[in-house]
Amino acid sequence: MDLSQAVDAGQWEVDPVKHEIMSPAEGGRHMAEGMRRHHGIDFDPAELPGGELLSLDTLTLTTHTGTHVDAPSHYGSRAAYGTPRHIDRMPLDWFHRPGFRLDLRGEPVGAIGADRVRRALDEAGSVPRPLDIVLLYTGADRLAGTPEFFTDFAGLDAAATHLLLDLGVRVIGTDAFSLDAPFGHMIKEYQRSGDRGVLWPAHFVGREREYCQIERLANLGALPGPTGFMVSCFPVKIAGAGAGWTRAVAVVEE
Repeated sequence: MDLSQAVDAGQWEVDPVKHEIMSPAEGGRHMAEGMRRHHGIDFDPAELPGGELLSLDTLTLTTHTGTHVDAPSHYGSRAAYGTPRHIDRMPLDWFHRPGFRLDLRGEPVGAIGADRVRRALDEAGSVPRPLDIVLLYTGADRLAGTPEFFTDFAGLDAAATHLLLDLGVRVIGTDAFSLDAPFGHMIKEYQRSGDRGVLWPAHFVGREREYCQIERLANLGALPGPTGFMVSCFPVKIAGAGAGWTRAVAVVEE
């Protein structure tokens, strides 16, 4: 079952995607030019069937576009546990584990606290086991492709994030834009209260404890329930990066 949002240059994004497509015919000419330049070999692409070789896509986007995994190095350059690891250094066994869906639908824009997470665990009738991948089902993916996707959702506060990590969870996913509350909401809360703890609390927990986030998931409502499925969400191996795209999927037990 696909749990991923597409990378789509046609959708509205805070950081727009640029997608350039080289057609198969253009690919043939591109290949011929490269063979001449780099290898001194002349080849007429017209000799190819239909005069076509292969298409080529070039994208300009951030590693936080579409469904992606945040690495500990995304949260800061230093951590209480040592130097945060980049996405290409994370253990692969974190990203193919049993899944555990928490139903957090209906929450207002802002940060969800530990009490609400405890209630969702009670409703699920069990708790995640160590290294289970927890997926926060907020319903925010219904807004994907619109400006509201970046402003109308709920994230976690620090206590709620710690609660899940205390259970041995090391990967927390959400169908929202961020595991934290929307940027504008956090800034307004800080300006109102003067409390720095309301600024990116879920991310900054990652400066205390090593864990990864999956952001911008989709289709969590189609899962069979809180449990009964595996999650595979291996991040793309980008050297030195703070995040990597993933095609997150659920393997549902028959």
